[in-house]
Amino acid sequence: MNRLKTARGHLDAVLRMVEDDTYCPEVMKQLSAVQGSLERASRIVLRNHLETCVAAAMVAGRTEEIVDELMEALRYDRIATGPGPELTLAQEENR
Repeated sequence: MNRLKTARGHLDAVLRMVEDDTYCPEVMKQLSAVQGSLERASRIVLRNHLETCVAAAMVAGRTEEIVDELMEALRYDRIATGPGPELTLAQEENR
C-alpha cells in the first residue's frame, strides 16, 4: 500500500509540473520515477499472488485454470511481455 501511495504522490507532483510548464525532460524524469514505483508495486502484487492464490489453486487441482489466468494477467505487464508495438515501430523508423 505504501508503494502505491508513493507513486500517487509522485504522479501528483508530475501533474503540478505539467500545470507549471516545467521543462519537458524534467517531467519525463519524474514520469520514469512513477513508472518505476508502479513496476515495483506490481512485482510485489505478483509475488503475493503466486505465494497465495496460485499456490492454493494448484493444491486444489486448478493448475490449468490458474496458469491461464496468470498468463492473461501477464499480457499487460511490460516487463514480462517486452516493449509494446509503439516502441518497436519507433525503433524500426530509426534504423
